[in-house]
Amino acid sequence: MSRTSSGPEWSGDMLTKPEMVEAFSTQLRGVLKSQAQFVADVREEAEAMWKANKPEGYSSFEAWWRHRWVVGPFREIQEHLEDAAKLTFDLEARYRKGRHELPAAKQASALEKKQAKQAPQVTAGPVAVPPQPVEAPTAGAGGSRDFLELVNRGRSA
Repeated sequence: MSRTSSGPEWSGDMLTKPEMVEAFSTQLRGVLKSQAQFVADVREEAEAMWKANKPEGYSSFEAWWRHRWVVGPFREIQEHLEDAAKLTFDLEARYRKGRHELPAAKQASALEKKQAKQAPQVTAGPVAVPPQPVEAPTAGAGGSRDFLELVNRGRSA
């Protein structure tokens, strides 16, 4: 599959940093919300046009049924887009947990077990503390980040 736009080509392996996934999720969420709003606007116009220009010769039930039949797909598309935008939060959370929090917890547990095996049973003095899991940076820490901007910055470095 070839890209027709002049933008940078990227693949899923570029999403190795939490800030990249956060920027991608935020940008995708914005696009999905704007598309949902566009469909909502078209739906409102279709409903208003139908109500203002009801075709003659239909009974009230038949007019209602045809109206529902016309605007129903718009409603469904809008709902799917809104649900997809909500899923971007799951994308971000699963990535952070699966790629950073769980591996850090496993590493800390393995280090603790290794130190327990190597250390004598009776210890006098301070005990080494295993490393804590790394938390993903918050959105307010570095300001809003654009996903493609981070990709370009990563390529130039």
